[in-house]
Amino acid sequence: MASLLEINELSKVYADGTAALKNVSFSVAPGEFIAIIGPSGAGKSTLLRCINRLVKPSGGAIRFRDIDAAAASRRQVRLLRRQTGMIFQGYNLIQRVTVLRNVLHGRLGYMNAVSGSLGLFSRKDVADAKAILHRLGLTEQMFKRADELSGGQQQRVGIARALSQKPQLILADEPIASLDPVASRTIMEHLSGICREDGITCIVNLHQVAMARDYATRIIGIHKGEVVFDGRPGELSEETIHRIYGAAPDWREQGGESLARA
Repeated sequence: MASLLEINELSKVYADGTAALKNVSFSVAPGEFIAIIGPSGAGKSTLLRCINRLVKPSGGAIRFRDIDAAAASRRQVRLLRRQTGMIFQGYNLIQRVTVLRNVLHGRLGYMNAVSGSLGLFSRKDVADAKAILHRLGLTEQMFKRADELSGGQQQRVGIARALSQKPQLILADEPIASLDPVASRTIMEHLSGICREDGITCIVNLHQVAMARDYATRIIGIHKGEVVFDGRPGELSEETIHRIYGAAPDWREQGGESLARA
């Protein structure tokens, strides 16, 4: 099967000299649900942001279908982002507008500038957004403002917004880092379940080793900007986890649930 995404010798060095990524290479097949694990500062967020060009790589190649993301033109970057839904740790919702309107913003990449600025969404877009919210258990919240929702509910809105793009690839950057254990499980159940049912490929950054083992079809471990593990969850040994996390706190803390309050 042809790869959906190919990353070859990707590197990123920031202006202050920090080498966030060092010769990262891997391919992603359609339908995979990949968890990227590693300590804070390992380069996980930089990797996702290079894929959709929120960050420009310093070297290497990123090929998404027929687009070379590392060298993409402005028009190609727009096309790339249209096909790659992004889910953020901080939700990135517009707090003062409704849940439904936030989800519809996922359609802006398909609209012209005038329609988009005026919020002239089609009836089909509205119907599809409502169906996605129903699927995520948010029917009763769709006309509430985003700031009226709990953290877990807001992250489900973030998932719904990404799904409204009808993406081939979803990039989720620490989507459960600020959530309590129950909300974290709910988010991972929704995200992994919908991606599996709809055949959407997903790459998700996680701190929690246990979550990666429970939900991913494949795990990539990053340490100091380099890939040090790439395999199935069952192949992830305690020794490998220590190599990924290095001098970070005991990996068992990473394997437990997030203790942050929702």
